[in-house]
Amino acid sequence: MAKSHRYTLIIGILFLSAGLRAQHHEDRVYFRPEDSLVKEKLAWWQDLKFGLLMHWGPYSQWGVVESWSICPEDEEWCARKGPFAHDYFEYRRAYESLPSTFNPVRFNPQRWAEAAAKAGMKYLVFTTKHHDGFCMFDTRLTDYRITGPDCPFSTNPAANITRGIFDAFRNKGMGIGAYFSKPDWHCPDYWDPYFPPVDRNVNFSREKYPEKWERYKDFTRGQIRELLTDYGRVDILWLDGGWVKKCADTVFPDGKRLVNQDIDMPAIAAMARELQPGILVVDRAVEGPDQNYLTPEQRVPEQLLDFPWETCMTMGNSWSYVPGDHYKSSAELIRLLCRIVARGGNFLLNIGPGPDGEWAPEAYQRLEEIGRWMDVNGEGIYACKPVAPYEKDGFVYTQGNGFIYAIYLTDRDVLPEMLKVELPDGYPGKPSLMGSSLKVKADFSKKGEVLIPLTPELKGLLKSSPALVFRFAGKR
Repeated sequence: MAKSHRYTLIIGILFLSAGLRAQHHEDRVYFRPEDSLVKEKLAWWQDLKFGLLMHWGPYSQWGVVESWSICPEDEEWCARKGPFAHDYFEYRRAYESLPSTFNPVRFNPQRWAEAAAKAGMKYLVFTTKHHDGFCMFDTRLTDYRITGPDCPFSTNPAANITRGIFDAFRNKGMGIGAYFSKPDWHCPDYWDPYFPPVDRNVNFSREKYPEKWERYKDFTRGQIRELLTDYGRVDILWLDGGWVKKCADTVFPDGKRLVNQDIDMPAIAAMARELQPGILVVDRAVEGPDQNYLTPEQRVPEQLLDFPWETCMTMGNSWSYVPGDHYKSSAELIRLLCRIVARGGNFLLNIGPGPDGEWAPEAYQRLEEIGRWMDVNGEGIYACKPVAPYEKDGFVYTQGNGFIYAIYLTDRDVLPEMLKVELPDGYPGKPSLMGSSLKVKADFSKKGEVLIPLTPELKGLLKSSPALVFRFAGKR
């Protein structure tokens, strides 16, 4: 790949484990797409700014982390709890029996889509299959699925959950993303039941049993083909499980492994674009042309990044449903959105539905409050680009529609007496305050700088809003 097509990313994302560079790297190379339809879709996606991610499956009945408790690694996120925790194999058998009691009768994707749209979200990414292999769609390639004969919800008219969700969100004009796990810990051609699993990787030798790996590649392509054939327009194929990739077999000093698991991503991407021209392929944390945008997880990069990216983050503490989870405040979420957009990214906010098929009341409340703010200030978010100085003196900056938006984040205990806005040349106009008829006083005596005194009226507004957006018009 020519150097002009490669851009280095240094974003300081934490590794999933100290020795295993499988899920995220600190040093990242981005490959610019060459397909004109992908470029067009990518530009469209970058303008959306705010999306919804949902992790959901039978594991919500236990209120445990999705999939990872059946991974036999000695990591905090793989910890087992409950009556079966003492024995891995007993625990896994009980976990894999959860579909037999999974009956989310309150499932109402139209309500979710309505709440997300009112919050100002513009696209969805839904977990059609996580690492545990349970499929939330009507696959014909395994019975381990929401429409399978052992699942009580299979007789419900809304049993094909992925179809119901995609249709409901698409009907609200939102983009559609299919999260799909490349590893499948239930598939016998990934974790062969003859061999006990030792970590997250395939548990048999691909060199000794090449036919098994070929079957797994066919199985994976077949399921992705189903999702991109039978479920309407799909805009994003969001692939997780970055350790499933072509690489050199490596054993680190702490015993962690990288295992060559070449799943033939070029063939998967080509098939995806044959079925859905222009679709964005996000092969998370795997350097190469099949990672159309990057996905820092649970953090906001500290600086401007010169390529497409998206922070994926939980609204609560957990990706999946946990009873009594602590939810971030709407003010914190709004300020996160502003910071992300000012650095050139999108914000993909995760909510984990419960076992009955509903969100926690806090999730609806947060979305409603975010929506009220977006109704007033969304002009400074959607389709906006970063502009220097990006973030300074309590402000973050965006630009679009011929305006500069200086967004003051009110996450400080002591307010200054004067707000200082830095503007590039060509934006001399007086500021207006989005959503307010208040005439903002401003001092333009110093070139490139605007001083806004904090009048009692303005202080009152600052105390009542998580962020105030000042709009500056450019020269006409």
